[in-house]
Amino acid sequence: MDKEDKLEEEILASFERGEWQPVPKNKSEIARFAAMASVSLAKDKRVNIRISSRDLDDIQAKAAEEAIPYQTLMASVLHKYVTGRLVEPQTSPTRQSTRALRDKAAQRR
Repeated sequence: MDKEDKLEEEILASFERGEWQPVPKNKSEIARFAAMASVSLAKDKRVNIRISSRDLDDIQAKAAEEAIPYQTLMASVLHKYVTGRLVEPQTSPTRQSTRALRDKAAQRR
């Protein structure tokens, strides 16, 4: 079972247990949130960048794992970076990246 199916099953089970409650409808608050979402999610500029084919392949693979378009993933990463929410993972010095392992394998061939 993939991550999305598992998440959907967890949400459905939570709903069936009665853990979800309706939110009182406050039209002014709904309008305010809708306006904020519209402004923050608007994609009104186009950008062209040059990146290595290897990086693009990695991005496309990661996007496929998440079941989202790769350009959406790139935009999300950039947005998280500029808003200060992109956090580097804590890795130990002995842990190697997937790319480093792949490079080593390619050199052995």
